[in-house]
Amino acid sequence: MQPTTPERWDGLIIGASLATLAGARGYGEIIDGALGWRDGRITYAGPRDALPGPPSSLAREVIESDGWITPGLVDCHTHLVFAGDRAREFELRLQGASYEEIARAGGGILSTVQAVRAADEDELLRQSLPRAHALLADGATTLEIKSGYGLDFANERKMLRVARRIGVELGITVRTTYLAAHALPPEFSDRPDAYIDAVIDWLPRLHEEGLVDAVDAFCEGIGFSPAQTRRVFDAARALGLPVKLHADQLSDLGGAGLVAEFDGLSADHVEHSSDASVRAMAQAGVVAVLLPGAFHVLRETRLPPLDAFREHQVVMAVATDCNPGTSPLMSLRQAMQLACIHFRLTPEEALRGATVHASRALGLADRGMLKVGMRADFVQWRVRHPAELGYWLGGALAGAVWVGGERRATQAS
Repeated sequence: MQPTTPERWDGLIIGASLATLAGARGYGEIIDGALGWRDGRITYAGPRDALPGPPSSLAREVIESDGWITPGLVDCHTHLVFAGDRAREFELRLQGASYEEIARAGGGILSTVQAVRAADEDELLRQSLPRAHALLADGATTLEIKSGYGLDFANERKMLRVARRIGVELGITVRTTYLAAHALPPEFSDRPDAYIDAVIDWLPRLHEEGLVDAVDAFCEGIGFSPAQTRRVFDAARALGLPVKLHADQLSDLGGAGLVAEFDGLSADHVEHSSDASVRAMAQAGVVAVLLPGAFHVLRETRLPPLDAFREHQVVMAVATDCNPGTSPLMSLRQAMQLACIHFRLTPEEALRGATVHASRALGLADRGMLKVGMRADFVQWRVRHPAELGYWLGGALAGAVWVGGERRATQAS
């Protein structure tokens, strides 16, 4: 019996091959597939010849397609709300200055803080929205956006409000992360514990406004100590907020292990994470978020403990770390390519890292695969095999992007 009209799907794509990623390994390939959806959820993902009826009887709109369809990409670590740029610092690093030297001389994060504080909310949105649009155009249908360039209550709030507005403007999911413990602002010079007191004080107020989905910190010699980070995490736990951490990027302070102690979502960067921390991550189910853009721009040589992650079955996500200083990267697909080159991920690992595992790093269980019941977030790519997503350096490969079953414009107006 054919579906009745009220039960017809909103849309059905036929002809393209599907990389469902629904199994534990492999692409979950379905050649000559079909993908149907209704009310923003996938209703069918399988072979075209196994559809339960003629396509025109099943859906209000039937689209003939080719290429490959994957789940929408999920960028689980970005700092894309900011003002200005740090191109001059890029030049200084190429001339031999280190990231730490620039930061200690008043550059780095604090130079972006000055630009963010000087911009009002509308101007900050105007500068940030094109970056989000670029990520969407290259297949990212869910974004995480951190604060951390305000470093006072009003400006942290402004950043988080802009992040929420980006989600509304583009019609995509934006998960906001409170990262006030990113750097020590000038007004708290030499008083890091007092600043952490302020960070903790601001958090409940911002959470009450619905602006915080998770809490992060920069646990590093040029950031905050494990003890200070623990205080921030305790405050997050008291509010029922999940935590994640910029962990072990420049040194091993045990940050990844600290995240595991708090059953956190993810430890990010993790180039210097110890075997003990990796074991703790595995036990707690913490995702390792690889950020090859920063590794590339900073010309790092210390690889994350990739073999240990595989051995202990710590899943690895891939993200852009889009930020003005160390990863001015506006393509998650390019981050996948860099992960393949620098970290020797396979194209399948990179794709899973930017979909299934990235979703987990945000605590989202309703996306990242093409599977009945999942969100209808997906991308039709102009490729002959999904391995090409980790192969091509640049280029416009996304033919069309759907978010919640609605096609989104991939060109900024």
